[in-house]
Amino acid sequence: MSDGLTYYLCAVNLAALVLYGIDKRRAKKGRWRISEAVLLGIAIAGGSAGAWIGMKAFHHKTKHQKFSFGVPLILVVQALVLMYFFF
Repeated sequence: MSDGLTYYLCAVNLAALVLYGIDKRRAKKGRWRISEAVLLGIAIAGGSAGAWIGMKAFHHKTKHQKFSFGVPLILVVQALVLMYFFF
């Protein structure tokens, strides 16, 4: 895997993890929230591992079917694509 792709995936997964944490904190405080489209979008953009870890670590969006099934599905598809092209 190229260095550029590795850096991109690290950055987007870290961003996803941080966004899920921020959204959970805002939810607890009753403040303005990050949209579900943004949270799912960052997972689709390559941050599915960070999104899944964020869901588990912050207990956030785990009762929403589009997250509880969607994020792991995106993660599996992305892992299969990476394995196909790089291994």
